[in-house]
Amino acid sequence: MTAPGGNSHAHRRTVLTTELGLVLMALIWGFNFAVLKYGTTVLEPIAYNAIRMSVGTIALLALGYFMAPMPSWRDIGRLMLLGVLGHGVYQGLFINGLALTRAGTAALVVASSPAVIAIVGRAYGVEGIERRAVLGIGLSFVGIAIVVLGSSQGETAGGAQVLGDLLILASVVAWAFYTTFMRDYTRRIEGVQIAGWTLLGGTLPIVIVAGPALGRTDWPAITSLTWGAVVYSGVGAIGLAYLFWYRGVRVLGSTRTAMFAQLQPMIALLAAWPLLGERPTVWQIAGSVAVMAGLLLTRMPTAAEPAHGE
Repeated sequence: MTAPGGNSHAHRRTVLTTELGLVLMALIWGFNFAVLKYGTTVLEPIAYNAIRMSVGTIALLALGYFMAPMPSWRDIGRLMLLGVLGHGVYQGLFINGLALTRAGTAALVVASSPAVIAIVGRAYGVEGIERRAVLGIGLSFVGIAIVVLGSSQGETAGGAQVLGDLLILASVVAWAFYTTFMRDYTRRIEGVQIAGWTLLGGTLPIVIVAGPALGRTDWPAITSLTWGAVVYSGVGAIGLAYLFWYRGVRVLGSTRTAMFAQLQPMIALLAAWPLLGERPTVWQIAGSVAVMAGLLLTRMPTAAEPAHGE
């Protein structure tokens, strides 16, 4: 018989290792905005996305084969269908939006995901929203509005950049629904299997749509730097980081896991400055303050609040 204190210690250790993994996930994703921005300037966005998603799919399915039991074929079918939303629709909107806007701005819009996930989770009765979270959600969307409306005052073509911001926001909505619908599966299927099969479901339509762009690609001209970007954004940002994400959803719940997205904007802004020459704008700074403040209120766990899914 295990002593209650031992269970409590094991639980805290599980939560701590999960949170450390989510910090690493945020670092990987934060730098990934600059990597993707570079990749989409060298290759057509849809072609680059198809290549990196294919690389990530192969890596995850291979890991799943050796690391975790195979789900039932029925679950595999459902996971692949969810993957069309969570990876196909999401990635299609995201990569095309990123090609039109600044990497730092995209990261700030993506950082609104905890607020959007909280709203979707509440609508489906999966997670509750505390009163203070209502203010947090409002602040987050005010921050997004500042960033998006401020884009028209930026250095690039205003209309195109605003469209890019809106595409990124639409991708966040798709991801919020996907994360909410996925939660039940994270409780009984290993994260590596979920990641692999959902990614396969999303990659197949992306590759089909990208067919003409892939045919136009000058493969011999792709440099080692570009291939390095593909590997980083495919194996790292899609493969490794998604494993941390699914573990977080299982251990902490979807909203608390998404709270770690608040680390991405600062990482992305700092990475885009030296790597892409994107200096943070006043609009980005003002918007980031509102988004960060909103995120802290959206779902900051109290000391007495148990981890979700445990």
